[in-house]
Amino acid sequence: MAALKYAGLEDTDSEEELPPGWEERTTKDGWVYYANHLEEKTQWEHPKSGKRKRVAGDLPYGWEQETDENGHVYFVDHINKRTTYLDPRLAFTVEDNPVKPTTRQKYDGNSTAMEILQGRDLSGKVVIITGANSGIGFETAKSLALHGACVILACRSLVRGNEAVQRILGEWHKAKVEAMTLDLASLQSVQHFAEAFKSKNLPLHILICNAAVFGAPWSLTEDGLESTFQVNHLGHFYLVQLLEDVLRQSSPARVVVVSSESHRFTEIKDSSGKLDFSLLSPSKKEYWAMLAYNRSKLCNILFSNELNRRLSPHGVTSNSVHPGNMIYSSIHRNWWVYTLLFTLARPFTKSM
Repeated sequence: MAALKYAGLEDTDSEEELPPGWEERTTKDGWVYYANHLEEKTQWEHPKSGKRKRVAGDLPYGWEQETDENGHVYFVDHINKRTTYLDPRLAFTVEDNPVKPTTRQKYDGNSTAMEILQGRDLSGKVVIITGANSGIGFETAKSLALHGACVILACRSLVRGNEAVQRILGEWHKAKVEAMTLDLASLQSVQHFAEAFKSKNLPLHILICNAAVFGAPWSLTEDGLESTFQVNHLGHFYLVQLLEDVLRQSSPARVVVVSSESHRFTEIKDSSGKLDFSLLSPSKKEYWAMLAYNRSKLCNILFSNELNRRLSPHGVTSNSVHPGNMIYSSIHRNWWVYTLLFTLARPFTKSM
């Protein structure tokens, strides 16, 4: 009872009645959360019963859901011409009784991008995703946007980027999504992108370095570097450096670098154990597309680890991630051999 009194819960008679200073609200996808105005905090569990809930059914006729300048959801009653932060469906909530995952694995091969963020309200969060017009990048961008985040799709082709934006808006017309040009094969383009983003005076809470090329024939970028190395690693490295100050100012923030398990099948050191720069950007004679990809992914992980060591004390974490074995996407399009292998393996892979 002393604990209840300290939490301000002893004055309520019903298990469902909220204590003084608490308010019930909903997210865009219908999950109920509770705002404690006295302590200025929110939580998913009912402050007394500890239960989680979500609203059931559609909004009543004449009602519409909107978002204010602070990213909070409110509701417009067009018939009675009034607004409220109280969801009219709260009288018809259902209790959420999720099956608790095992400690070994929370998600599996059947989990979707939307399920991963289920119940999360990302209103007010700003996210940049490179290569977000297709594949993993697009599904990540869509899920984040449909959960309230402001998402910038950083794409080499602005046309394809805008097409991806329209696909997301087709699912929810109020999603905050925008495409911007970013060509990682050009360090000048990376610089221009960073400058354009900073001119918006937005925070940056999540930076996802997702774009990559795979199986590409040997070529040099306009900066004179092997293209796989620059697109997969060096371009992202430079982007993070240019946006580091915004990430720090926006803390807590995070950087996510999409790498691959294939990083294990390569080396970037010479026989004496020192870093061999010629392996990172090899000549045409020494180039093998698979090894170039593997080396770039190893660089991703080394960079992410060091970035986390340097920035985590300032509220910016960094993680590298392996998206899954043989996920069928368009990344293999540069070489017919890989296209054939991916096509044969498609029935056994997870879809985008």
